[in-house]
Amino acid sequence: MDKIKMTTPLVEMDGDEMTRILWKMIKDELILPYVDLKTEYYDLGLENRNATDDQVTVDSANATLKYGVAVKCATITPNAARMDEYKLKKMWKSPNGTIRAMLDGTVFRAPIIVKGIEPCVRNWKQPITLARHAYGDVYKNVEIQVPNKGKAELVFTDEDGNETRETIHEFDGPGIIQGVHNTNKSITSFARACLSYAVATKQDIWFATKDTISKKYDHTFKDIFEEIYNNEFKQQFEELGIEYFYTLIDDAVARVMKSKGGFIWACKNYDGDVMSDMVSSAFGSLAMMTSVLVSPSGVYEYEAAHGTVQRHYYKHLKGEETSTNSVATIFAWTGALRKRGELDKIDELCAFADRLEKATLYTIESGKMTKDLALITSLNDVKVLNSKEFIEAIRANM
Repeated sequence: MDKIKMTTPLVEMDGDEMTRILWKMIKDELILPYVDLKTEYYDLGLENRNATDDQVTVDSANATLKYGVAVKCATITPNAARMDEYKLKKMWKSPNGTIRAMLDGTVFRAPIIVKGIEPCVRNWKQPITLARHAYGDVYKNVEIQVPNKGKAELVFTDEDGNETRETIHEFDGPGIIQGVHNTNKSITSFARACLSYAVATKQDIWFATKDTISKKYDHTFKDIFEEIYNNEFKQQFEELGIEYFYTLIDDAVARVMKSKGGFIWACKNYDGDVMSDMVSSAFGSLAMMTSVLVSPSGVYEYEAAHGTVQRHYYKHLKGEETSTNSVATIFAWTGALRKRGELDKIDELCAFADRLEKATLYTIESGKMTKDLALITSLNDVKVLNSKEFIEAIRANM
């Protein structure tokens, strides 16, 4: 049959380790046979980021701003061990952090629901969508290793040279200092994106910080959310019968365990990172979570919400068989292809994305799945497939 034609390229960001292996399998088996795929390709593998002094990450983000839709493979954020393993020039920052800062968007993550995989939290009946602020906090931090006794100060110098100073701590010995920041502009974009998403999906939205402790930083988030809600969204919420709800992050964690789901949970950057892993794992698997970054300018970047599956990659390098769940990466591709189809008015591309997602879920529901799901499924007589067999089974069901 004729392949589905595309008019505008996707920005394709390749990644690292086992997810890089799956990336090629997915393209070769599930996309290229059916779609005349057009992409602007960027290799965000750690070796290439190191070779280009991480310029490739910046280039991929700029391309996303140009073309409007990107799909990203999982990538390594290096630590000290990775410095030695990959012989890096420096400990490069998280590519996700760089891209998110340049796009100034909000990350929406939601579990992929499939029959036979029940949530660990027994009263969760509907998906919980995590809305994660994608700028600042620890992902854009500045750190100092304190060598000895001394005074640490927080200093702001305005454009006229006026200084504001606060003492952080009087050190009587070695320690550490971390400086984080955010901007009212980015927080406002975050609030508007979350509240707009709630209206579009007709869901309640929770927002949680720790403003009782962080009386300026976290409280600013709370104040901006409240202002945007009251001035721009309150009437729409009331007409739709949905609720905006603010609480402390620790209270939200307690409440979410007793909820039935079916709402959006908005979190600051780090809180959203941690809580999305908790929610995805409790719904079944880290590999069963969609993730899309939406910027205020209408730019979309789709990715899997998990890491590079390092342990499986080392097994793969030894020639050993792996059973790695590729569902979230498949759904990153389908999300990007569907959005490209919507923007370019290519109905066939949207329908293809729908069909591939249905085939993926049907494969699991028919009892063919990867090991991580087989360990938790309520289905009987399941067949555990290796990484390649699972993707081939999806193609057969297509």
